[in-house]
Amino acid sequence: MKLGFLYAGQGSQAVGMGKDLYETFPAFREVLDAADPGFDVKEVSFNGPAEVLNETKYTQPCMVAFAVGLTKVLAEAGIRPDIAAGLSLGEYSALYAAGVFTEQQVIDLVAFRGNAMQSAVKGRECKMIAVLGLERDKVYEGCHTVQERYPELVCEPANFNCPGQITVSGDAEAVEAAAEVMKEQGAKRVLPVKVSGPFHTSLMKPAGDQLKERFTKEAFGEMKIPVIFNAIGREKTEEEEIPVLLEKQVQTSVLFEDTIRYMAEQGIDAFVEIGPGKTLSKFVQKTLELPCFNVEKAEDIEALKEALAQ
Repeated sequence: MKLGFLYAGQGSQAVGMGKDLYETFPAFREVLDAADPGFDVKEVSFNGPAEVLNETKYTQPCMVAFAVGLTKVLAEAGIRPDIAAGLSLGEYSALYAAGVFTEQQVIDLVAFRGNAMQSAVKGRECKMIAVLGLERDKVYEGCHTVQERYPELVCEPANFNCPGQITVSGDAEAVEAAAEVMKEQGAKRVLPVKVSGPFHTSLMKPAGDQLKERFTKEAFGEMKIPVIFNAIGREKTEEEEIPVLLEKQVQTSVLFEDTIRYMAEQGIDAFVEIGPGKTLSKFVQKTLELPCFNVEKAEDIEALKEALAQ
């Protein structure tokens, strides 16, 4: 069986995440004990409070420490990915799984990324909406209409999650206008999405610039398994560079539906979602007829082993 690992992104975090894994598996415990992004990862992950865990600068290191620890536990159980991908932040965990980053390196990097993203639009009122039941070209068209109306503001597609579910983000006034335009174009529903910034839009360019500078000081390991990148929805070519794709990722749309389809085209038989919640599993179910097993608790590992054995 060919397995694809999908790593959850920001927004999936929940107070208490990883506590049972920490108590059950030494490999998971070692990762969280060693993680040092400038705050106590265990305290924030296990006890919150939610308003602290939900701050980007805390969320990102906690989520990646969780993913790294769980990847190691699964490897000890003989469960390893043939291909990996992640939603936004989860792409860093996928690169860890592929051998590009070391444990402490990836946690340090996302701590830097979280701070850069949080400061990129400080003081600017922004919003995100989920547009349901509208084709991709119509969403682009709607954003273009709003941009013409408000040329000084930003309104852009942020995430192409699965068929019929696309998020739009940017300046609050422009996004509110986009919500009305999308409804007029035939969207079934338009819902507000609670996020702490206009991620994956051009407003994140200051964060992209900071990451570009940081990457000049980082060593990138050899990729041992394919990683499917958010910004292009496929593997990179020999000419494309990981630092450039990660810089691009933070300020352009996430092509997650494309990513899922591409992985299936490469022969993936089943997906494993690593992270709190089942968001990515739902995206898979709405995109393909392939199984996706969510792993977030100790009991999920035994269930996964049994399912894969069958």
